[in-house]
Amino acid sequence: MATLYPSRSSIRTELKAFLQLAIPLASAQVAQLATGFVDTVMMGHLGRETLAAGALASITFFSFLVTASGVVMGISPLVAEAYGAGHKTRIEQFTRQGLWLCLLLTIPMMIAIAHVDLIMDQLGQAATIVKLANVYLDIMLWGLFPALGFAMLRGVVLAVSQTRPIMIIVIAGTLFNILGNYVLGFGKLGFSSHLGLAGLALASVLTLWGMFLALVVYLLQHKQLRTYQFFHYLHQFKPQLLLELLKLGVPISVFSALEIAVYTAVSYLMGVWGTDGLAAHQIVFQTFNLLFMIPLGMSFAATARIGQWLGRQNLAGIRQAGIVSIGTGTVWTAIVAIALLLFPQPVISLYIDIDSAENAPVVVLGTTIMRVGAIAHLFDGVQKITYGALQGLKDTRVPMLLSFLSYWCIGLSSGYWLGFQLGLGGVGLWLGLLIAVAIAAGTFIWRFQTLTSKRTELL
Repeated sequence: MATLYPSRSSIRTELKAFLQLAIPLASAQVAQLATGFVDTVMMGHLGRETLAAGALASITFFSFLVTASGVVMGISPLVAEAYGAGHKTRIEQFTRQGLWLCLLLTIPMMIAIAHVDLIMDQLGQAATIVKLANVYLDIMLWGLFPALGFAMLRGVVLAVSQTRPIMIIVIAGTLFNILGNYVLGFGKLGFSSHLGLAGLALASVLTLWGMFLALVVYLLQHKQLRTYQFFHYLHQFKPQLLLELLKLGVPISVFSALEIAVYTAVSYLMGVWGTDGLAAHQIVFQTFNLLFMIPLGMSFAATARIGQWLGRQNLAGIRQAGIVSIGTGTVWTAIVAIALLLFPQPVISLYIDIDSAENAPVVVLGTTIMRVGAIAHLFDGVQKITYGALQGLKDTRVPMLLSFLSYWCIGLSSGYWLGFQLGLGGVGLWLGLLIAVAIAAGTFIWRFQTLTSKRTELL
């Protein structure tokens, strides 16, 4: 019998539980994406052409990874619900099938990444840019499986409320990556070869494998988690459980693909305006990609908290967890947005010399885009955390459709019209992104309110 009006924990108690998950996760996400941030900074020091090529290569790899990660992240709400209900065996079974899913996704995506240079040629990218980008991607594709495996196991660990080790592993991995970039990319500390962009990619791949294996070791050694037989009977392939994962994961993947594909499309469209436009876009995109990791970590925490309340059949707990997570995220993203509206150039100076005459076009364009992006970040954080709440309710299909309408039917078309028809260039494209995330945020909040106030049958 579902509990509709239980004795709820106080807002303070729920906030504490949420932050205990969100802070380590957000820290881990920031540290993990700091890999890309560090890569971008070092690409800038290798030259504008390398920065432009790295921009295309990194967003391309990131697009594949985010799409595949969405599929395996279907495990998080399922494990969270099973954990809330006390179903240990289902947690073990879902984890095993999650590893199978990672392997099945990796093989075709590695093949696709290996041939993505053909698409770049067809889209009119400069030959030198394509050649450099292809060098980076041919190495990075070997990091796809450990990246997916880490994402899947992270979802399991999150769902059972064990997040601090994730933060430690990711921070250690980031530090290793920075050192690897310095040694392999620039030929330092006794390493004679100057590998450039290839060295940055190799360091990233080694980091991804190290993080994945470290999380596996943690699951095997932790005194509570080792009671779960996660890695026993790995040879057993269970199609029914795999289909259950796919039922939730595929809409999450499509949602993620629609979202990141818009940014990928904008990246390619920015290439039409040359190296300066693409470099300015990469600086802004990488900055907000890094900042977005905090609301993304909050989104994961919202999924776990709401999934656990769903497993206990506690509707009031679900609503309270949603309000706390969305409210906390709104306050945080508003603070970040204000800071970036006021101080865009100090951020840009992290990537390039803003006093150099050669970089002046990049600085001017980047400053304007940064301010547009600051407002978009506020709405983007709200929509992502609300989407995490909807995932906790195992509601993934309707948000997928709402995402398509927001990003592609309205956002990208608006950005194209503003950029090309009205002549606003890259700023117009980013205004389209702002429109997209604002609409997504509003519709997702409406969806969560509708489900938790009227559909008590979700319990």
